[in-house]
Amino acid sequence: MSERTIVFDDTGVDFGGAEALAHVSVSLDEQRIAVIGSNGSGKSTFARLLNALTRPTSGTVRVHGLDTVRQQKELRRRVGFVFSNPDAQIIMPTVGEDVAYSLRGSDLSKSERAATVEAALQQFGLAELRDAPAHLLSGGQKQLLSLCAVLVSGPSLVVADEPTALLDAVNSRRMERFLLDEMDQQLVLVTHDMRLAARCDVAIRFEGGVLVDRGAPAEVIARYEEAFA
Repeated sequence: MSERTIVFDDTGVDFGGAEALAHVSVSLDEQRIAVIGSNGSGKSTFARLLNALTRPTSGTVRVHGLDTVRQQKELRRRVGFVFSNPDAQIIMPTVGEDVAYSLRGSDLSKSERAATVEAALQQFGLAELRDAPAHLLSGGQKQLLSLCAVLVSGPSLVVADEPTALLDAVNSRRMERFLLDEMDQQLVLVTHDMRLAARCDVAIRFEGGVLVDRGAPAEVIARYEEAFA
């Protein structure tokens, strides 16, 4: 088992009597993991278990060797989460401050933090906006800021839950490039965009809270589309 393995062991999630996930057992160590399925199938619940935004009500989840219930503090250092709506995670007033906020509590000196933030802003094309009000950015700029703020802290896993859902075609392509071409971290990509899913190394599919398929993306996508043809 590699150091970047994600392991679900008979994992279930129950929200007040409504079963969101049931008996999920899977081990994943691929670099780029696509998560697909219908609306309400359990995809986002699966994703939120990976950094303890949701806790399992049965079974266990281990991410890169960390138990998501007992080791939440260390887990959240290693797992970055990108929401479909960037307004859900932009915290600070300006672009530069929002990226810098991700480095709070780090061992970097003040000058090292400033240099790290500047390099990240440059990488994402946000340097000229460092003093701009974060909530006045365009939707595409906000989503890039969210990813920038996640990556600046150096997580080993990035979970992206429908990161292109609110973006136009141009910004969707930019997000795709960062996630699938330029990022070194392991990626769990929850998406309805089968073109993006097809570019991953493995795909898993949920329906009705159950993991129903896993395999090569093209094959999993073909079976998914055939099921609803």
